[in-house]
Amino acid sequence: MRLNVRGANRLDASAVRSQSKARVWCAFMREFRQSSRMPDMELLLIRHAPTPGNLEKRYIGRTDEPIMQPLPVPIPSYPQVERVYISPMLRCRQTAQLLFGGCKPLILEDLRECDFGAFEGKKYAQLCGDSRYRAWIAGELDAPPGGESAAAFRSRCCAAFGHAVRLCIRDKIARAAFVAHGGTLMAILERYANAREAQSFYAWQAAPLCGWAAKTTSDAWIREQALFDIQPIGG
Repeated sequence: MRLNVRGANRLDASAVRSQSKARVWCAFMREFRQSSRMPDMELLLIRHAPTPGNLEKRYIGRTDEPIMQPLPVPIPSYPQVERVYISPMLRCRQTAQLLFGGCKPLILEDLRECDFGAFEGKKYAQLCGDSRYRAWIAGELDAPPGGESAAAFRSRCCAAFGHAVRLCIRDKIARAAFVAHGGTLMAILERYANAREAQSFYAWQAAPLCGWAAKTTSDAWIREQALFDIQPIGG
């Protein structure tokens, strides 16, 4: 009998957990449906200001460089935003302060740049004689030695962006900015651009302090997780 009671308890607990998950999911969907009448939400995806490593064409991923002072490029004027999401790297924090100083940024760890492992901080001229580097740029090596694979990098960036968009929809944000890295923006747009505007990873390159403006709605995000009306900005 005791065994049967314990079994019943386990079944009851499992049922409670299932019901709890169902309630959470229903509440989540109600929030989205209630937001479905909101107008288009604009998202500004901006690459950080130039750093010394950028100017020297080095692979700068995990290296926490500051932006250049003074800046060698003009500072674009961007519209005010209600929310700013940033990579944790210093260059992104400084850029967010430069462009959106009146809006406290929210750090998303997974928006950081790719970890280039053994190639970090080096230039093409220093690497072109390395067989591992040649294999990597030819697509024959999944990741730089000691670094991050393209698949892992893109997956974490896109997951972080998707989470932020859901929060913006929930909170009825009309315009938000994302200040991150060139590779991060390329990964996001390759994944989320709608079918009509879809392009390959490298087609979404942006110069420092430039990027892309894109729109979405709660309905478009629920149905297909898509960005549309994507336009270059800052150039």
